[in-house]
Amino acid sequence: MPACSLLLLTLRHSAARGVAIAFVSLASTGAALVLPVVLGHTLDLLLARSGGEARRWVVLSAALLCGGAVLDGLDGLLTGTTAARSTAWLRHRLLGHVLATGPRAIHRFPAGDLVTRLVGNAADAGTAPGTLAATVASVAAPVGGVVGLGLIDPWLAVVFLAGAPLLALLLRALARASSDCVAQYQRLQGDIAGRLVEAVGGARTIAAAGTAERERERVLTPLPELSRQGRRMWRVQGRAAAQAVTVVPLLQIAVLAVAGLRLSQGLLSVGDLLAASRYAVLATGIGMLTGRLNAAVRARSAAGRLADVLAVPAMPYEAEGRRLPDGEGTLELRGVGVVRGGRQVLRGLDLTVPGGTTLAVVGRSGTGKSVLAELAGRLADPDTGTVALDGVPLRELGRDELRRAVGYAFARPALLGGTIGGTLAFGAYDPGRAAVRAAARAARADGFVRKLPRGYATPCAEAPLSGGEWQRLGLARAFAHAPRVLILDDATSSLDTVTEHEVTTALMRDVAARTRVVVAHRPSTAARADLVAWLDAGRVRATGTHEQLWRLADYRAVFGDDTTR
Repeated sequence: MPACSLLLLTLRHSAARGVAIAFVSLASTGAALVLPVVLGHTLDLLLARSGGEARRWVVLSAALLCGGAVLDGLDGLLTGTTAARSTAWLRHRLLGHVLATGPRAIHRFPAGDLVTRLVGNAADAGTAPGTLAATVASVAAPVGGVVGLGLIDPWLAVVFLAGAPLLALLLRALARASSDCVAQYQRLQGDIAGRLVEAVGGARTIAAAGTAERERERVLTPLPELSRQGRRMWRVQGRAAAQAVTVVPLLQIAVLAVAGLRLSQGLLSVGDLLAASRYAVLATGIGMLTGRLNAAVRARSAAGRLADVLAVPAMPYEAEGRRLPDGEGTLELRGVGVVRGGRQVLRGLDLTVPGGTTLAVVGRSGTGKSVLAELAGRLADPDTGTVALDGVPLRELGRDELRRAVGYAFARPALLGGTIGGTLAFGAYDPGRAAVRAAARAARADGFVRKLPRGYATPCAEAPLSGGEWQRLGLARAFAHAPRVLILDDATSSLDTVTEHEVTTALMRDVAARTRVVVAHRPSTAARADLVAWLDAGRVRATGTHEQLWRLADYRAVFGDDTTR
């Protein structure tokens, strides 16, 4: 989605408020345009000592001043609330899309950069409706000022228009120079945020390695360039301001000089001179236009960064997807190919996992084990080939139908749901309290959960749990939500050997899932599986039992020095 299209959608979402802002801004500008005439006529009446009539015009002048102040306040309120609503809408849309893309967005954008786009860039883009509406009034003021000069005396408008092209060129140069440096500045902000998130996630490793200083330097590597782009923005704006300081006063002086000459000729009154001075200020209102232009540039650049995220295709689901027939959970991958970052991770992969089987997926790092796990439950789609469950291609299943059939557990589970019990029940459906407790027992989590201050009602944020305990909660949640297929992607890596053995035994005996796919790094895990798929160079090199494959030296080398069986 192009940046302009996203901005148009944002404007459409806030159309009513944008119209209100434009109306209030124009009303305020109208009051500002009428005020010079009223002030000028009031001054003429006061000089002519027209007491009663002059008092009425003084009251009118005060009313215009107060009305303008009220309108300006209302304009600020509407602009602020509209920006907040537009920002919330953009963030909601962007967050929903990121979650709908599954792993794709994370593969393309670092987590910190995504957060920067979601928070900072969405706020910049959210100002677009108010900025556009206010720009209408910002343009109306100079145009009205020129018209006002023409109504007082055509020669005043001619003098001003003679220098107007310089102002137009100044605005054009500002827009061009600002666009590039703003885009670069926002990109560098995202880069630093991405590095910072990585550093925070690896804080313990950094502390243990004693590399804090080097990591600080790595995170802040883009800072000099960020500073350079920031200074560049200030130079651009400063140059524009300096040019405006030169051009604008000259135009105002020229207008006042002509107005003074016409006054000396008896063609203008003192009140006309006062009004002309005010209109000259309004006509040269480049400062306001420059501010609006800068805001518009920032909004457009930010919208471009949001549009980059929205361009990542979401996982398509059929609105009226097929239903799964009764089956044992047979998984079939046919001719599957996957490209990630320009690299062919899986190529022409064929694999059948019979229903009721526990399959261990093994292979060296980078051979595509986790990618295969993503495909098996459709967290991602293959670039080529098909993946089917009990004869139905996963692409043809509705979201709810698929998520009610397949459960996942990961090495680092994201435990959502508020409380421990809510976390275990969190999913496409609530399996019920009995199923949750049974799953917790199978994952060897029930014991330590009951020891928490409030048991299953303990808020997750207040639960002092180890990495292995968090991982067991992730396993329990998956156990409770996987009636047909359960996929474990390195989900027992933080468990000690005894607990891992107990969980694996329960996985085979007590879990409802008929088919289980386990990404295995330990030979003991592979040994307990019914079948092993050995990945090598993006293909299935061999399948068989662990005992059969163990006879091959290359297979044993996959597990390195760990030769326990």
